[in-house]
Amino acid sequence: MRHNLSEVTELIKDRRTIYPEFFSARKVHKEQVELVLNNAIWAPTHGMTQPWRFKVFMEEGKDKLGNFFEEMYLKHVAPEKQNPLKLARMQDRPKAASAVIAICMKRQEEERISELDEIMAVAAAVQNMYLTCTAYGLAGFWSTPGFMKTDDVKEFLGLGEKDKCLGFFYLGYPENEWPKGRRKPIEYVTEWIQE
Repeated sequence: MRHNLSEVTELIKDRRTIYPEFFSARKVHKEQVELVLNNAIWAPTHGMTQPWRFKVFMEEGKDKLGNFFEEMYLKHVAPEKQNPLKLARMQDRPKAASAVIAICMKRQEEERISELDEIMAVAAAVQNMYLTCTAYGLAGFWSTPGFMKTDDVKEFLGLGEKDKCLGFFYLGYPENEWPKGRRKPIEYVTEWIQE
């Protein structure tokens, strides 16, 4: 074996989503964020297009992001559906994290590779981010707010017309013990076709 399969399996099974509300005040260093991103770019990518793009918000950049989230929530959620608690959460989550990474997909000009393939490559990069966070003992949360598909977000992030924002990844240290997880056994989700 090239790697310790037991350790790899345990790492995969140990991956968790931990919400920013459960992050501690301990700061994640820029070098740690760089390692998370360096591991992200080793995801599979059709045609080697490497469509992932990352915009990292740290320090005062997180305040800018929180203000933008507030603006987007008020603009894109009908007044009668707005919830003050949800609005406060949108503003507070960036402050609770050490870094917030906008997960973006750069559309290939020639469009040789399908958009779906490019989106899946970026999603695989996010899984690499999650696994790196888990190995480090860092908390991660991939958020996909409804307004991320708007032109406002593209403009804010400086994305091209065919590019996409696929969400925001929050990084921090967990405040509490690492959460337990569970999954349905493969018998519930797998069909074997042998003839």
